[in-house]
Amino acid sequence: MAFDSGMLACALSELKEKCLGSRVEKVFMPERDQVILLLHTKEGARRLLIHAGSGPRLSLTSEQRENPLKPPMLCMLLRKHLTGARLAAIEQPDFERVAILSFEGYDEMGFPCVRKLYAELMGKYSNLIFTDGEGKILSLLRTVDFSNNQRQLLPGMTYEPPPAQEGRENPLLCDFERVLEKLDEAPKDQSATKILARSFRGVSDLVAREICYRVTNEIDPPLCDCSKEELAKVFCDLFGAVKAETFSPTLALSSGEPVGYAFCKLSHYGNGVEYRSYESAGEMLDEAFSIKEKQQYLRERAQDLFRMLSSTESRIRKKIVLQEGELADCEQGELWKKYADLITANLYRLKSGEKNVELPDYEKMRDDGSFETLVVPLDPRLSPAANAQRYYKRYAKTKNARIELTRQIALGKEELAYLETVADALCRAENAKDLSEIREELGRAGYFSRQSTAPGKKTPTPTPAEFCTSGGYRVLCGKNNLQNDYLSHKLAGKGDYWFHAKGRPGSHVVLFTEGKEPTERDFTEAAEIAALYSAAAGEKHTEVDYTLVKNLKKPAGAMPGYVIYHQNWSCTVSPKRDEVERKRVK
Repeated sequence: MAFDSGMLACALSELKEKCLGSRVEKVFMPERDQVILLLHTKEGARRLLIHAGSGPRLSLTSEQRENPLKPPMLCMLLRKHLTGARLAAIEQPDFERVAILSFEGYDEMGFPCVRKLYAELMGKYSNLIFTDGEGKILSLLRTVDFSNNQRQLLPGMTYEPPPAQEGRENPLLCDFERVLEKLDEAPKDQSATKILARSFRGVSDLVAREICYRVTNEIDPPLCDCSKEELAKVFCDLFGAVKAETFSPTLALSSGEPVGYAFCKLSHYGNGVEYRSYESAGEMLDEAFSIKEKQQYLRERAQDLFRMLSSTESRIRKKIVLQEGELADCEQGELWKKYADLITANLYRLKSGEKNVELPDYEKMRDDGSFETLVVPLDPRLSPAANAQRYYKRYAKTKNARIELTRQIALGKEELAYLETVADALCRAENAKDLSEIREELGRAGYFSRQSTAPGKKTPTPTPAEFCTSGGYRVLCGKNNLQNDYLSHKLAGKGDYWFHAKGRPGSHVVLFTEGKEPTERDFTEAAEIAALYSAAAGEKHTEVDYTLVKNLKKPAGAMPGYVIYHQNWSCTVSPKRDEVERKRVK
């Protein structure tokens, strides 16, 4: 999904309509490559997002983003110069993927001044450059020095626009004849899609495919199979609408996942793809990037947690293997006890200094009534009685070791089961607060140093996910073990019903009855939530246990999220994610 020049023109058109002349109230940088300007307009506050990182874009947004405790230097500089300034002009020079936002304000001495923010949204070369009215660079997101074979961008230098793309013309300045001329100049055996993308500035492959599809019903036909007149006509109609600032933002989704978006209507993705039209470019871009960005954000923030879980699980598994090997060696203990018993029973026959001795095995009798013999190794430095005591001590050690090793192996397996619940919760974390709660949980368990809380500031209350059943009953779902404990042992009442995927790591789910008796449908929907928010999510059939909250018990010293129960019912459900998520309240 590429943010091309047409999409930028669409976003800037919306920005001009809604925010031109507005004043900057606040400046945020939730990420090092994101700037959010809070603009005060006649209709109220609006947020302008400029993203110059992976998936660059510029648009109005309604999403709330968490900000770092310490803002970056660029953010501080923008606050200094832009707070209170008026958004006076918005430009897109030469239909490039560059937006110029001009702000009018006052300098430190109280004199009127102009500041400009250049947003270059060109893939991996994206950048944000902040200049004065004369083009002198005051600060920028990424410096480009003389070691690169690129245009130099350094504070104090005069800003220069990106070099024009050779051989590509501005589609807004091309009429029908010029487009037809460019098509005539192109090799006839080449892809029409590639020819359009390479011949005209700011035309992405997605838009080029859409143009070809409207003409030939194919997304990548050779030019010789296309009517050049039809191709030129569709091209001019499409960019004529851009020139007239008439846009139809469209998002294409497959199985609920965004696969493409554009400033115009889309149709070339074929069957099984849903097309959603929007009046607002910002609304469309929020939906297109929300899932992807959230997953990327959480992956980046949770890397240390994933590494810790992986290394800890690996260490515990190796430890269990070694302990099981030692436990198998403890089986020798019975043989050592047998050696000691035989030596003790035959002390009168043994002499000091012998290395081994053949003694009758009283547990094995031959057919003729005699006993089989057993060779018993001896330490020639010790007396027969001392050898017997040595074997008795070795037997006692293995006996104690067997008990302790069995206990340690059980503890190791319990710890692995706990870490599996943490890993499951980590994979389903939805925001930074969920990650913070998981980090706090691991800190309490001793895996991480606990997060320090400012003096006088209380630890935030866990906030489980909330659903509403068809019968109007409230259902809460813990997203990690801290939320599970809080939900099951503090929020839930004794008469409420508790649900959990049987034998699988997952969320505690509580159906709040409020003194009433839920219907069978309400029970089923609560069970579906428990199945979906567990390690069994995605399986066709999931068995779910449910019981009254009063039947739950938490053993002393148990890990977070661990409960036991001896009375329960079970059911099997087949949840559908879309249906379950539609019942979610928050």
